[in-house]
Amino acid sequence: MNVLQVSELNEQIKNLLESHFQVLYVEGEVSRPTYHTSGHLYFSLKDNESVIRCVMFRSNLQRVPFRVEDGQKLIVTGKLGVYKPRGEYQLYALELHPAGEGALQLAYEQLKKKLQAKGYFENKKPIPQIVRSIAIVTSRTGAALQDMLRIINKRWPLVKVYVVDSLVQGKAAAAELARRIKVADSLGADVMIVGRGGGSIEDLWCFNEEVVAEAIHTAKTPVVSAVGHEIDFVISDFVADLRAPTPSAAIEMILPDRAEMLLHIDTLMDRLSKRIATILHTKEQGLRHLAQSLAHLSPARRLDALRLDIMATKNGLRQRIDAIIEQRAAQIPQLQSALEATMRQNLQAKSSELTLLAQKLTTAIKAKEPPKGSAQVVREGKPTELSQLAVGDAIELQDLHTKVAAKVLKKDAL
Repeated sequence: MNVLQVSELNEQIKNLLESHFQVLYVEGEVSRPTYHTSGHLYFSLKDNESVIRCVMFRSNLQRVPFRVEDGQKLIVTGKLGVYKPRGEYQLYALELHPAGEGALQLAYEQLKKKLQAKGYFENKKPIPQIVRSIAIVTSRTGAALQDMLRIINKRWPLVKVYVVDSLVQGKAAAAELARRIKVADSLGADVMIVGRGGGSIEDLWCFNEEVVAEAIHTAKTPVVSAVGHEIDFVISDFVADLRAPTPSAAIEMILPDRAEMLLHIDTLMDRLSKRIATILHTKEQGLRHLAQSLAHLSPARRLDALRLDIMATKNGLRQRIDAIIEQRAAQIPQLQSALEATMRQNLQAKSSELTLLAQKLTTAIKAKEPPKGSAQVVREGKPTELSQLAVGDAIELQDLHTKVAAKVLKKDAL
């Protein structure tokens, strides 16, 4: 009896499976995909009845353009193997292909959905109406650049053009294209055109890379995406501020046509001339009206009117004064007679008052006369009573007619 160790059995199973199933094509639904930090992808592939574990190493996974998600239908190209430590067999994936659609188309739809959710297709920057400078990011040797330069020279040769050379095809194209977009953004141009001529979806694929979409989205310069032909749609078309169906169409969309502009200028000049003529005619009529108004309201005319008013006022004032003087002159005799009568009345009244006062004065004087034979004692100019005199005082004795000087020789009380 041949007894095998577990490891020996697993080894024989491994050799048997790997030798019998060398290259397999297995279709199924992805379940629980896991991107490991090592760069490997682990997932399960299932149908309605069975499940098989799968692994895809980093070296092979780098060639897959889309991200594996739960529920995807895939066709897996790989080899069957056994993980001997656990005795588990699994499918080692070499290639992944979406079932029913191309890998690039799936990657395109995945990235479009992702960027749309992040808002990369919104908030478009306006393209300036007057473009003085353009930065073109494309291949310097491509036919698309020559077509754009030819149309620029034909339509509007005054514009300044910056040509930023870049790869637009191949594996390294996306990273370089993103770098060159940043360079073009630093030039200060009014508009940036990013594009190339037509080609297959593989040729145009660098414009579907997330790194290029990120560079366009973060650019401060308005970006026009001009990739391929009118039927070609790439991710940069949705992220850019304006999509042009072709590189040549991009120039036609952002630059005016010289002939059309000259015709437009001629039309504007004709309109301007007619407008100026209309304005001048209107202003001339207004000026004539103002001249007539000025003549009617001129200072000289107003001064003449004021002079007439002054003369009329002066004549009226003189006539008024003459009338007042004449009226007052007629009143003078009457006033004179009234004044004389009033003066006579006043003089007669005053004479009567004077006579009455003279009588009162005489009466008062007689009342003040001292008794006959008496005299008033005066000392130092003031009447003095005898009781106030002292021996030796010089005094005067006065009556109405005589004044006598005397001296007190003796004083006795009675």
